[in-house]
Amino acid sequence: MTTPTRHARTEQLLGRDGLDRLREAHVTICGLGAVGSFAAEALARAGVGKLTLVDYDVVSESNINRQLYALSSTVGMKKSAVAEARIKDINPECEVTVFDCFINEETTDTILDRPMDVVVDAIDSLSSKVFLIINAKERNIPIVASMGAAGKLDANLITSGDISETRICPLAKSVRRRLHKKGVFDGVRCVYSTEPARKNPSTTGEEPTDDGQRIAPVLGSISYLTAIFGLKAAGEAIGVILDGQSA
Repeated sequence: MTTPTRHARTEQLLGRDGLDRLREAHVTICGLGAVGSFAAEALARAGVGKLTLVDYDVVSESNINRQLYALSSTVGMKKSAVAEARIKDINPECEVTVFDCFINEETTDTILDRPMDVVVDAIDSLSSKVFLIINAKERNIPIVASMGAAGKLDANLITSGDISETRICPLAKSVRRRLHKKGVFDGVRCVYSTEPARKNPSTTGEEPTDDGQRIAPVLGSISYLTAIFGLKAAGEAIGVILDGQSA
């Protein structure tokens, strides 16, 4: 089979076997905001053959400063619908499945109850993030989890490692605490920053996020920082696909 020109540079880098592994891979991306939108973009452009997209939210004007799918023309549209259309435009051969729902215990079971190679967790909610990680671990599905990207500016302090290695990040600390109660201490690949978050007061009137377990304050964020989190998460996922290890 001839490689389409759109994938030629990827094949040049990874070889035909590597490209075929990406074509045959299935990645589920949970959360299509500032981090998840860039993760989905990178995976689609890399030639991943199956992508499952999970997000219940719509694009808002306040998303435009950092989210790939947020444009003046897409405000009010479902993020999952915008993402699906963009991915099909990038790679028409990509098989896209959409779950327009919130991540909780019930929906997580449904989402993960299919063969897949890796899950990318780009969720803000602590309880949803923990539900997803626990369910993925129970099914032996590799997961790459994004920790807190808001309130940061220094791209040089973004790193990756096992959940047991994370430090400074308050979200990672909360996730670790919740996972420990479930008997999980390691085996979760994370993208995180060692930069303390800047907690400047919100001037937009946005309300803090309450997921029933934790009230998350509204933190400022900037385009390049959250994008790097998403791209790095995609790189980790591709590493799992190519050789069973994170990139």
